[in-house]
Amino acid sequence: MTKLIAVVGATGNQGGGLVRAILADTSGEYAVRALTRNPSSAKAQELAAAGAEVVAADLDDEASVRAAFDGVYGAFVVTNYWVERTPEEEAARTRAEMELDQAEIAARAARDAGVQHVVWSTLEDTRTFFAGRDDVPSLDDGRYKVPHFDAKGEADEIFTKYGVPTTFLRTTFYFDAFIAGLPPARNADGKLTITIPMADRPLSGVASEDIGRTAFAILKHPDLIGETISIAGDHLTGDQYAAALSEALGEEVLYHAPSWEEFREYPFPMAVEMSNMFQFYAEDHKRFTGDRDVAKVRELNPELESFADWLDKHREELKASQN
Repeated sequence: MTKLIAVVGATGNQGGGLVRAILADTSGEYAVRALTRNPSSAKAQELAAAGAEVVAADLDDEASVRAAFDGVYGAFVVTNYWVERTPEEEAARTRAEMELDQAEIAARAARDAGVQHVVWSTLEDTRTFFAGRDDVPSLDDGRYKVPHFDAKGEADEIFTKYGVPTTFLRTTFYFDAFIAGLPPARNADGKLTITIPMADRPLSGVASEDIGRTAFAILKHPDLIGETISIAGDHLTGDQYAAALSEALGEEVLYHAPSWEEFREYPFPMAVEMSNMFQFYAEDHKRFTGDRDVAKVRELNPELESFADWLDKHREELKASQN
């Protein structure tokens, strides 16, 4: 009997990767139901054309999620902290509160629908590491240090509370950020530069497509229910990322590592949150990278991409992003 997998955020990076992984599977054992707020979008229509069942569902609408989970064997749940929001939505609740509310809706819907295996895309709660630290600014009225990490880590308990059979999939920095988010930029001397406040510490990275591929592998292993699987495709320092980017672009890329205090003063939204995140990555790098054993991840997902692999596939996109 075919096992149906419901994928929240099917038109996003993580969910889209999972939908594509299921559609590429030739065993015939799995089918995919792609959940999206807008089934008529171009991305949703592409998934439908490729063979996915596309349905409307919104993590802020419990009835729609419960209906979308009806009859499925497994589900992948991811929340989008970075979603575009109106000023009214921003005033009504913080982004962290939004993620917690949405995780609760998804967990209840999975419980009520009898979903047999949920993969929850999560991250560490940095408050455990930063406890008692005044040098790391608190956010959201003092509740969090890195809200987009901490709220997801806090939400882990929601799936446990509702008795949902869940595997907790901890992700990390996307290699894709070098195309959109933190691309190499020209400095005052005209040199391409990546700016990451990591000093000489390694930053774990992963191809967003590998999150979906690994989630699919987990859904094939009910023995992983209750486990936490932490993933990465590479652990590289800023200098190593810059060297690899230099080779891919055919032009020297420099690595600039401002202090966390300097980065918090940068004139872009959420600079403080992002600086806190990089400080967590850097200061807790031994545990963080140690939990993300690349060899073990590759056992689950043999297609796991190193940064060099990812660059080979995305060289032209990377070059285009410089124009």
